[in-house]
Amino acid sequence: MLARAANNLYWMSRHVERAENTARMLDVTYRMSLLPYRVLEAGQEWADPWALPLVITGRATAYYERYPEITPNNMLHFMVLDATNPSSIYSCIQSARENARSVRGAITSEMYEDLNELWLDMRNVDYPHVESRGISAFFDWVKLQSHQFRGVTFGTMLRDEGYQFIRLGTFMERADNTARIVDVKYHTLLPSAGDVGGAVDYYQWSALLRSVSAFDSYRKVYRDVITPVKIAELLILRDDVPRSLHACMNDIYDILRGLSDDTQLEAERMAGELHARLHYGRTQQIFDLGLHEYLMDFLEGIGNLATEIDKEFLVPVYPPQAVQEIGGTQCQSSYSA
Repeated sequence: MLARAANNLYWMSRHVERAENTARMLDVTYRMSLLPYRVLEAGQEWADPWALPLVITGRATAYYERYPEITPNNMLHFMVLDATNPSSIYSCIQSARENARSVRGAITSEMYEDLNELWLDMRNVDYPHVESRGISAFFDWVKLQSHQFRGVTFGTMLRDEGYQFIRLGTFMERADNTARIVDVKYHTLLPSAGDVGGAVDYYQWSALLRSVSAFDSYRKVYRDVITPVKIAELLILRDDVPRSLHACMNDIYDILRGLSDDTQLEAERMAGELHARLHYGRTQQIFDLGLHEYLMDFLEGIGNLATEIDKEFLVPVYPPQAVQEIGGTQCQSSYSA
């Protein structure tokens, strides 16, 4: 498959997944903001819940260039409707549709029509519309549209290389987001290492699980009080939870094994190394190392893997004269860019 087409398909799915993840994160943040703040230790207070999306997406600097302080209205404008913010829901849907338009011949007509209709609907959304519809109801709509697009893709697309690049983009974005949200929310909900394993407010921890659609799974697996150690096990090591790191790496590794040839083994090797750490890892080992350190190491690994995927599959390496002739290549940014 041509690298340019693979690049568009890969980023189309990453942007759809990112729009859904942003909606999940903002919906949970909105619900958490309705709960009263409380002091855990002397001189230590809850951070403003509305600051969490900025920390998770790495967009704090860009936000403060536009707004002097964090308020719910400003945050919703910035993370939902701001066309200059590449992590906003508006920008993600626009980018997904533009990537799909560039490879209309590589996807089914149903897929393009579904994504194009989503973009047309999103283009007409403004803040009064979000408020009148209901903030949580709007985020539910975004999540539903993402689910619908994946369903249309699964139900209509030929299982060729293009389909595999779409899946690869979805799971790469999902793994990155799950690691970020667990790390940031864990340290916000549990700022003191001495509190590990202690009693923590049920609604705050359940909000974390709901942000990755794992609340019902937790109840079925553990049937017990929600604790940070079990949450970490569920969202990192269990491969039967769709948004866990282990489940994402299962799919990423399998996809890269199918796509790789003898000249593209490094991405497969890197994915296999990340997968092995999760497959053979134990919860106690994670906490002995430190959850934050473990997740930072995973994020570094998934970032390096994304760079290698770009190099081996998505961004062809041309001789200097060829780059001048075709005008170079363009690689789309992730959260941290």
